[in-house]
Amino acid sequence: MSGDGGQAGDKHAEMAAEAPSTDALMAEVEKLRGELAENRERMLRAVAESENVRRRAEQDAAQARKFAVERFVTELLPVRDSLERARTVDREAPDIDAFLAGVDLTLKLMDSVLEKFSVSVVNPAGEKFNPEQHQAMTMIESDSVPANHVVEVVQKGFLLHDRLLRPALVVIAKGRS
Repeated sequence: MSGDGGQAGDKHAEMAAEAPSTDALMAEVEKLRGELAENRERMLRAVAESENVRRRAEQDAAQARKFAVERFVTELLPVRDSLERARTVDREAPDIDAFLAGVDLTLKLMDSVLEKFSVSVVNPAGEKFNPEQHQAMTMIESDSVPANHVVEVVQKGFLLHDRLLRPALVVIAKGRS
């Protein structure tokens, strides 16, 4: 028995000699605590920074949505001004031609604004009826226009790039019964 106890004691003494001292262990624990605190601080800063970036992106997107039409509206203001001036024309004046010329100029101004923003007119007079861009109001018999073609445009349609904003309201020809 004493032989076994002696060997165990020797191993314990050997391990004690190899084991770091309490002071060394405490120093290592303090070093690890410092690293942990430093890493935690870095992680908190990274989370805060990502939250700030997300919040700024949301604000930028909200501002972009809010003011997306600003340039368009700015371009339309002279058209509105022109229409307002047309309303001040002396209604008793016999010169309707000057008034109509002013309206024509306003319409040209409006068309140029729409063109700047890639808005194009759908004016399908005489064209084959296209249900993707035209809305039939009625059908009439016609000798001069082939069946399923537009006889009259009641209201022009508009495209924004290739997207239909408003279909053209049309009257289409039908075959003779």
